[in-house]
Amino acid sequence: MKPVAFVLSAKLSRIGRKAGAFFALAIFSQLPAIAFAVTGPERDQPAIIEGSGRVVDGDTLDVGATRIRLEGIDAPEMAQTCETATGKTWACGKVSAAFLRSLVQQRDIACDRTGTDRYRRVLANCFEDGTSVNEAMVRAGMAWAFVRYSREYVTVEADARARKVGVWQGPAEAPWDFRHNKWQLARTTATPGCVIKGNISSHGHIYHMPWSPWYDRVKIDEARGERWFCSEADALAAGWRPAAAN
Repeated sequence: MKPVAFVLSAKLSRIGRKAGAFFALAIFSQLPAIAFAVTGPERDQPAIIEGSGRVVDGDTLDVGATRIRLEGIDAPEMAQTCETATGKTWACGKVSAAFLRSLVQQRDIACDRTGTDRYRRVLANCFEDGTSVNEAMVRAGMAWAFVRYSREYVTVEADARARKVGVWQGPAEAPWDFRHNKWQLARTTATPGCVIKGNISSHGHIYHMPWSPWYDRVKIDEARGERWFCSEADALAAGWRPAAAN
């Protein structure tokens, strides 16, 4: 059975607890903000963001003009691969994004804003027809519980592990380890400490992280104004934007 078919065979009826978006707001407002939320909801911003979702990757989506990072979960990066139980490689990063797309694309969703991370993304718990999208990703084995910042989905992840669905059907590298290893590898060939590639193209000023699917293809031409960045915060402050994952 192909990995995509295996993953998408998970039934939405098993996704998780149902809860209305406003009921969720009451519940989650009692939980501590996760560590990478540098600010809480601002007074002039809506607590609930509603609209149609457009997927960026397995844990990031746009609702209207707002970029949202799903709180408490970490999905495999787009360039990341995992293994099946028989040792075959499958594109778990792309499949994770496709699964999120099946949950939110062209559907009305409501996202409970909990804060803003240091990369200016809104942190939120999102719901589609009362179903927690964050939890759905973990329950289907399409994302890890992001235990560094939240333990909200630890039990859900344990259930997915036991059922051997998604990334748990075979060996898989946690996305935070994948990013760390890619960063370390990039440091061996890039300017010491500065491994983020700032590329200028027809799409504008775009920066590529070492785990970007296009990172190895991008060549920096400083004569054209292209440059290296030492941190993502520096790239954002300079007015560059992240490369689209899809």
